[in-house]
Amino acid sequence: MMSHDYDLIVIGAGSGGVRAARMAATYGARVAVVEEFRVGGTCVIRGCVPKKLYVYAARYRDLFDLAPSFGWQVDSSFDWPTLVANKEKEITRLEAAYTANLEKPGVEIVKDRAVVTGPNSIELVQGGRALTAKYLLVATGAHPYIPDIPGKEFGITSNEAFDLPKLPHSILIEGGGYVAVEFATVFAGLGVDTTIVYRGECLLRGFDLDMRRGLEAGLIDRGIRIIYQTSIRSLARHGDDVAATFSDGVTAPYGAVMFATGRRANVRGLGLDKAGVHLNDRGEIAVDAYSRTNVPSIYAVGDVTGRAQLTPVAIREGWYFAETVFNDNPLAVDHSQIPTAVFSEPEIGVLGLTEAEAATHGDIDVYVARFRPMMTTLSTRTERMILKLITEKDGGRVLGCHILGPGAAEMIQLVAIAYGMGATKADFDRTIALHPTAAEELVTFKAPTYTYRNGDKVGG
Repeated sequence: MMSHDYDLIVIGAGSGGVRAARMAATYGARVAVVEEFRVGGTCVIRGCVPKKLYVYAARYRDLFDLAPSFGWQVDSSFDWPTLVANKEKEITRLEAAYTANLEKPGVEIVKDRAVVTGPNSIELVQGGRALTAKYLLVATGAHPYIPDIPGKEFGITSNEAFDLPKLPHSILIEGGGYVAVEFATVFAGLGVDTTIVYRGECLLRGFDLDMRRGLEAGLIDRGIRIIYQTSIRSLARHGDDVAATFSDGVTAPYGAVMFATGRRANVRGLGLDKAGVHLNDRGEIAVDAYSRTNVPSIYAVGDVTGRAQLTPVAIREGWYFAETVFNDNPLAVDHSQIPTAVFSEPEIGVLGLTEAEAATHGDIDVYVARFRPMMTTLSTRTERMILKLITEKDGGRVLGCHILGPGAAEMIQLVAIAYGMGATKADFDRTIALHPTAAEELVTFKAPTYTYRNGDKVGG
């Protein structure tokens, strides 16, 4: 029997790789994690965590605007370097915690870049050493995609946005997904003149239309300009600014230009071809329900597989990999029940089918509530909160839930528990409302706002 240096080598110390390594080690495996940058991956270092900290910072503008209606007089100013420094302090703390969680069960952390050289082997690029393992787990994540246009080097991505030396006076963000709208929220909230340019007709493709339109209205209310059906053709230096030339021929200068045009799997230069690992047509690692590639000894989890580019999904995939391979407990992640949040302003939380999707599944009832958030009722602001519940007809199973407004993400996480248990509209109806809250609307709907019967919309 062939002897290996380790039972498991994990390539990448992001959320998925760390969870897999830690769990495998607790089951007695000899584990090494190879990471060339910082422990924690995209989420901790340059993604979810710093993003939400910056969203919190941006939301103070809304709070200060509302404060006079509650009798407060606020004299405020913002200092960007303070935010950047405090963010760095927090992610350094989290990195230390991640490192400790690996070291406690005995995982060896190797600071280097790994290249796969075979089904059971890697080469350390800097150290020049070869290492072998019974299993390899690729958890290298993804990176922001930059369109191949003239002057692309003058643009930034979400990676650089967190650590700009100073706030730009204006910013152009290309993209229509959650990264684009979240960073638009951040920059606009911090006083930057913000514009979104998107090749589509409405932001957040794939989300429920009411959420998309509600978000659009909320962003515009906050002074964000949105240019649709347009893209950036080229960038050029314009003094201290960057000049963007659009697909319609217009050229305009901005303090910064950010690409939020999707993410691509980190597979380049990884050597997967040497081991015969198959990629799908999007360039992501193809895996089965148990995260195994076509090579029996090589697995992959997280963003590099493209299944769902979300941190909790990567963590669950890493956990289930360890259960399957090192605890003789085969587990497959259910990717059909994933709650999703967009930390824009207004905030969005969604779960299950959109109205358009549900309408193709049979007869459904749709319940919609629109109202001013209680926090704004003493002011002159007119924004609306939206809660939508989609069910099978006549009080049947909940098929989708979509929330736009304050606390949407927190609410949708709790709705996900009921949804995962197969809750029906009748189950929601039996729940006593908690007043005064926005979430009580989900359990006090008396009759559908409109329905779909035989594929046709009725009412509304």
